[in-house]
Amino acid sequence: MQGAKQPIAKHLKTLTGRVAVVTGASRGAGRAIALVLAEAGATVYVTGRSASAGQTTEGLPGTVENAAEEVTQRGGKGIAARVDHTNEQDVAAFFERVKRESGRLDLLVNNVWGGYEQYDGPDFDLPFWEQPTEKRWQGMYVAGLRAHFLSSRFAAPLLIGRKADAPPGLIVNTVGWAYGEYLRNLYYDVAKSAIIRMSFGMGLELKKHHVAAVALAPGFMRTERVMAEHAKGPFDLSGTESPEYGGRAVAALAGDPRIMERSGKLFTSGDLAREYGFTDVDGKQPEGFRIPPYGEDEVPQSTGT
Repeated sequence: MQGAKQPIAKHLKTLTGRVAVVTGASRGAGRAIALVLAEAGATVYVTGRSASAGQTTEGLPGTVENAAEEVTQRGGKGIAARVDHTNEQDVAAFFERVKRESGRLDLLVNNVWGGYEQYDGPDFDLPFWEQPTEKRWQGMYVAGLRAHFLSSRFAAPLLIGRKADAPPGLIVNTVGWAYGEYLRNLYYDVAKSAIIRMSFGMGLELKKHHVAAVALAPGFMRTERVMAEHAKGPFDLSGTESPEYGGRAVAALAGDPRIMERSGKLFTSGDLAREYGFTDVDGKQPEGFRIPPYGEDEVPQSTGT
């Protein structure tokens, strides 16, 4: 059911005529967000490094071209763009393309992420002094936090430059959050916390320009990567959500005429589902990601290295 087309809650506002950019959209949450925006009628630029002309990242199927085709099939207009979001020149050139082709931008969803959490080899739960510093830094800060910042920096002039009578512009930064609990990995926790704080600051600075910025925390999603790991050794998927659940949260925020009142804040997909009245593809409303408090018995065990 994860990939099946499901109706969005009827009261969600149409996004016909809106132009959106979703980064990191060749698969996973980014792809799902793009597909739901398409159902609402948006034109969606889908970006990422996995393209038909080269190798896909993570060794998983899915390219920006595939995602763009699906966007069009869902009722929107999909435009593929291979972009390395760690490269400032690449990012700047991409947003110049958006300006040249579309003349505007209404929504930016920053979803690119190179950290891959515990699925990238080294033990995610090791203490910070035993973590692979450069790998974590590149994946979570350069290809995560900095990538979000770069896209926002070059998207901002387009968002600010929209017509005065247009609906508010919006930046959505996807984050990891567990209701204030420590996320069990210092690199990960700090990177995600920084993106939340970045959303707050962006909201303040963009407010006078009629542009909002928010942080959105999906729950435990059944992405392609998660399901590939599950196939190797099954683990509990109860309480998980489809990637499209977060997509419906983004569509609801983008269609909210009072979005400026929410600017700078953090939301979970589950909380927004109950507020706006949408469900996941299976009709359920999963809660946000929760983990028990971090205690002395949960301190990462040193390997002695």
